[in-house]
Amino acid sequence: MTLLERKNTFIQLGHFLSQFASEEINKKDAVLQNDVFFDDMLKQIKKSYEFNGWFTPKNMHFAFKNLSEALTESSLEQWLSAYTINEPKPKTVAIIMAGNIPLVGFHDLLSVLISGHHALVKQSSNDKQFLPFIVSYLQKVEPKFKGCVSFTENKLEDFDAVIATGSDNTARYFDYYFGKYPHIIRKNRNSVAVLTGNESKEELEGLAEDIFRYFGLGCRNVSKIFVPNKYDFDKLFKAVYKWHSVMNLAKYANNYDYNKAIYLMSEFSILENGFLMIKEDTSYSSPIATLFYEYYDDLKQLQNTLKRDSEKIQCIVASGFTKGEIVFGETQKPKLWEYADQVDTVDFLLKLT
Repeated sequence: MTLLERKNTFIQLGHFLSQFASEEINKKDAVLQNDVFFDDMLKQIKKSYEFNGWFTPKNMHFAFKNLSEALTESSLEQWLSAYTINEPKPKTVAIIMAGNIPLVGFHDLLSVLISGHHALVKQSSNDKQFLPFIVSYLQKVEPKFKGCVSFTENKLEDFDAVIATGSDNTARYFDYYFGKYPHIIRKNRNSVAVLTGNESKEELEGLAEDIFRYFGLGCRNVSKIFVPNKYDFDKLFKAVYKWHSVMNLAKYANNYDYNKAIYLMSEFSILENGFLMIKEDTSYSSPIATLFYEYYDDLKQLQNTLKRDSEKIQCIVASGFTKGEIVFGETQKPKLWEYADQVDTVDFLLKLT
């Protein structure tokens, strides 16, 4: 199978997913294999939410929208223009996926397949519905994809390289078992925002998106903000208010109530508005329904601190603070060339021999 054939198949997948990019489902006559897959996709959305209560239809539609916008000819061309992709003898790449947000492991699968390799996938128990379905669609559109992807729930065997995503604890396990193979092993990371107090209403509303999308479960979600002394938190609370409906999800509300009780019993000082707690804390990783903050005196010193802690940080949301910063509201809309942990997955895959 040629690179052009692989690329065109993913473009067709993008067309298919675009039908589910909003709550107003828009069936399109020109989409390939729609007669086979469209109704089943609706069932998969329902089944996924029943299986994992965090995967609300609204968040799944958001994920499909981002994928459909990434899987366009122009986006794929821009991404792949940085590489020379020959037709290698395919290697089998084991992919151990996280399951914190819908289809979080898709980019790894896309990278493996677009590079001309085969994938052996071990999914998270929290996100098992969509990827096999999507692979079935790819194989129906392009039969040459058959045999390129396999799924397993057992011990990984017969592979040549590994891409594994997990916690700091599981990363130690991954290092022990997979260290002898070419590998990418990802650990816990969190995202932060640097505020000056001069942010516009629109920027703060964008920050709210970065905080609450997927209920804050993604490594690209902002879990901590850095603010100047005497920062006015009222502006932030007003900007995030439109997300108050997160409390309609029992799982989120239960976490809010539990963490609030812990903070009150421990006599921690918190600010809260009924659906978000803001707590001063030096940690980067905050619990669900909680946003940590830390004061800074000097932006240059803060730059040095975040550079020192770069292995703990996925994204920095800011305006004019540092190179590579993310615009407010864009953390959960990564481009294909914005790699997790800043490790170029395609470059890694192309070097497999």
